[in-house]
Amino acid sequence: MHSITSAVATTQRPPLPIRPTPHERDGRQPAPAGGRPHPQRSAIADTDPMMSEALRRVIDAQIGPRRPGALYRNVDGAFEVLVVVRDPDRARALLRRRCAQWALIVKDVLRPGAEPFAIGSAWTTSDYLVREGKAAATVTVGGMR
Repeated sequence: MHSITSAVATTQRPPLPIRPTPHERDGRQPAPAGGRPHPQRSAIADTDPMMSEALRRVIDAQIGPRRPGALYRNVDGAFEVLVVVRDPDRARALLRRRCAQWALIVKDVLRPGAEPFAIGSAWTTSDYLVREGKAAATVTVGGMR
């Protein structure tokens, strides 16, 4: 009868390969060309009319009824919309976010001497439109309004 503790392996096995988990890289794998996929995504949206129409509808829903001259309230205060920026490059620069598609420049009407500032918060059910604005002063680029 053989003892388990006295068993000696007669063959040498090669070491198992070291494989990183999918979310980690250890420098042995080639880096994907082009870096992050975000620039490609915006290029597709520019060339595909269905994608640009869908993006326009999403942006319209996020902006909501906030047009230049509109006055709205939420839990943070009351704000007058001065400019609606739909140019993604300008919105990204204003908000300092790589993924921004639009921005609003608003002024707090409850604070005397308040300076205008840029926001990118979407219209929610907690926002309340006090006064409608005009649709003429919207900044447009590429036919998207």
